Amino acid sequence: MIDSFPEEISHDILSRLPIKCLIRCTSVSKPLLSIIKNSGFIRTHLRRRHETLLLLHSRCYRASMHEGTEEVYRLHCDNPAFDEYCRIDFQVDRMVDPINGRFRVAGICDGLVCLADDLISKALSYIIWNPTIRKAVMLPRPGFTFTTHGPFEDSIGFGFDAMTNDYKVVRLVTLENLVDEDAENPTVAEVYSLATGSWRSLGSVGLPCKIFCTRPHAFFNGNIHWVVHAVASFYFILAFDLDSESFRKILIPIGTELGFNSRVSVTGDGKYLALFTWYNDKNDISYLDIWVMKEYCQQESWTKMITLAPQGPEGSVRPKPFCFRKSGEVFLELREPYFYRRYQTLVSLDPVSQQMNNVDILDCECYSLDSYEESLVLLDVENAVSC
Repeated sequence: MIDSFPEEISHDILSRLPIKCLIRCTSVSKPLLSIIKNSGFIRTHLRRRHETLLLLHSRCYRASMHEGTEEVYRLHCDNPAFDEYCRIDFQVDRMVDPINGRFRVAGICDGLVCLADDLISKALSYIIWNPTIRKAVMLPRPGFTFTTHGPFEDSIGFGFDAMTNDYKVVRLVTLENLVDEDAENPTVAEVYSLATGSWRSLGSVGLPCKIFCTRPHAFFNGNIHWVVHAVASFYFILAFDLDSESFRKILIPIGTELGFNSRVSVTGDGKYLALFTWYNDKNDISYLDIWVMKEYCQQESWTKMITLAPQGPEGSVRPKPFCFRKSGEVFLELREPYFYRRYQTLVSLDPVSQQMNNVDILDCECYSLDSYEESLVLLDVENAVSC
């Protein structure tokens, strides 16, 4: 029946339908399949901005402790009840057997999840995965490896280049041989393009900095951001512009430059770059600061939203931040360190009122919790496999 409408009207109708309905439509007729798999339609549908969800990646305990654990991906609604939207069965073993036992959610962009097998050993295995349509692409082996360049530390970022309509994975690599030689710029970079399906070396990042371990990143304003260690011992934010493929330095709040435990994030409305920073006072009590950058790239615009002290009896429970919610609240995990605990408490913090509300008691070890939006991206990629 939709074939009887003018093309622009039928496209508009289809672009308003939910993903699951569109996937069913692809099996109805070849004309519908052709429309829905078109890259232009996929971008139009994505711009409609459907319901914001949350992707929870965790290791859950089975009914009996003797039965071990299982790795679980679940989508939840970003509402006060934190309702479960669906559970995702990801058959990663169909693609690769992770050396570290599991993949890490390294980044999320437009419904795509970038997975990395890099928790301890550098397996150099990366996957771009769309949980909604059950499609994934296994990335080829990158160029900087132990075999080619010796020992290294690395960290990856993931984002969308709007100028070329391409999704890119950017890998920072600090070559330890250059660090030992006191090289001014021991960190290099390479970029993977989903459009070309290959890696390309970018050479030196052009700024004196080092990567000491795998660090979370944030994609914001067309740039991928990492907190990196400057050669002079201070920390700053390294930003990579996906369009111009150039790096820039962004200063973190004054007084936090020595903070190793810092990571970048983005506010729930997508308007500001944010920073989570942990530090110990003179009594060795750990605190968490949450900062927001009101004007991009302007150090003086950093504004502290809240300082959070340890929670619970004797301050034994240290909050672990995950991400901002669309409401502006922040998801935190409360878990006592150094002791085995089967359950963790997930809370939602309002930085303005400084009130915490329990969201869920997790019968699992929560690896990551990030904002997620369903999309059709990868449906038009020929080498994407079902998973």
